[in-house]
Amino acid sequence: MQTRELLHSYEVDGNTWDEMYKESAVRDQYRGVVNFMEGLTIEELNKKEEMARGLFMSQGITFTVYGSGEGIEKIFPFDIIPRIITSQEWNYIERGIKQRLKALNLFLKDVYSDQFILKDGVVPVEMVYSCPHYLREMHGFPVPYDIYVHIAGIDLIRNNDGYFYVLEDNLRTPSGVSYMLENREITKRIFPDLLPRNSVRTVTEYPNILHKNLVSLSPRNNTNPTIVVLTPGIYNSAYFEHTTLARLMGVELVEGRDLVVNNHRVYMKTTAGPQQVDVIYRRVDDDFLDPLMFNPSSMLGVAGIMGAYRKGNVAIVNALGNGVGDDKAVYSYVPAMIKYYLNEEPILKSIPTYQLSNADEREYVFANMHDMVVKKTNESGGYGMLMGHTASDEEIFKYRTQILKDPRQYIAQPIISLSSAPCYMNGRLQPRRVDLRPYALYGPQGIQIVPGGLTRVALKQGSLVVNSSQGGGSKDTWVLAI
Repeated sequence: MQTRELLHSYEVDGNTWDEMYKESAVRDQYRGVVNFMEGLTIEELNKKEEMARGLFMSQGITFTVYGSGEGIEKIFPFDIIPRIITSQEWNYIERGIKQRLKALNLFLKDVYSDQFILKDGVVPVEMVYSCPHYLREMHGFPVPYDIYVHIAGIDLIRNNDGYFYVLEDNLRTPSGVSYMLENREITKRIFPDLLPRNSVRTVTEYPNILHKNLVSLSPRNNTNPTIVVLTPGIYNSAYFEHTTLARLMGVELVEGRDLVVNNHRVYMKTTAGPQQVDVIYRRVDDDFLDPLMFNPSSMLGVAGIMGAYRKGNVAIVNALGNGVGDDKAVYSYVPAMIKYYLNEEPILKSIPTYQLSNADEREYVFANMHDMVVKKTNESGGYGMLMGHTASDEEIFKYRTQILKDPRQYIAQPIISLSSAPCYMNGRLQPRRVDLRPYALYGPQGIQIVPGGLTRVALKQGSLVVNSSQGGGSKDTWVLAI
């Protein structure tokens, strides 16, 4: 049996933007992949899928799901059919992300210094001061090069109008880039000729660009600074990513117990004695980084590290306090930030967002809960989210009760119809909803974005939730050079 029959049986929802098909015709960017697939048998395609699964297993490409107080390590689900983006679409995305990241970085610099945007009433003062991730300790802090967001993951969705919308900003410790890199490596193994034949741009430069940026942040003028990736340890959900990035950059992976501060300098313990550390790419949350300044019971960070940071003896990536920039309640003010700081119109669209701390907006949302997605402003991974169209009346009532206890910690948005992409599942080609997380690297030389990102897939039929922690998977993301 040839895969041509699979393609003919692919059923597209007429109300959803499909990445591969337009009015039953294959989009130009997918023509090369479709032609290749039509030359394969179902057995050959099954072997490709089996090979991909085996590679993920043998390489231990995992993530951890937390539920009922237990961490369960799982192999990351991978779909072998790539998601393809045209060069024109990518240019638009790239310009939009660079503009957005510049504005967000200026916002962080401003709220931790002069606070002009608050004084001018563009962003409400109470919105910033009520954010649990706003760190007063960072006010007036000398951040090197005024770069707060060295690494950002900006989540995009394509609505049924064909436009890309920003779903949310990830400015603290964005995860998933290792899966972007591994997805590409797996695709090279199972479809070795397909990538060059379709002029797909590379994503493999990401670790080199990141390493170059980290080197440039070294406070000491030495050609080979000591750089470390600081991980919370093996029980963290993204530990695979921490090990992967350290390995690809050729730097040490350390835990808090491997570091010590002496005379406002950070040292790594080695068999040859203490070695001064210049740059720390930390994957430890703000609250756990320095028990002398934040959570005194933290065993994950390093006592005194903030003192070394303030003295300029070590660089920390990303800066602390960035959570005030990716708070979901602050999200709705980003278009105003772009106009305020850059005097430009936003390139990327934003989703209408209702602040549940506002009584009128809250009343409207409560009257239309079945048409809304309601999120906690400072949760990630899809936790604490209510999808109104699938929720029961009882679930909605319980959620409303929770909201009323602390409305500031919730926002609501109309349910957006994510675009669909073809996935090979159970021997069939089926549409599943997708989003896209490109990764932007901000260094002293400017912003660079590798052409691609992590396409996350809602593997459950009809689901709009793509988070891996909620049963989602991923696929390779191709950006075409022409």
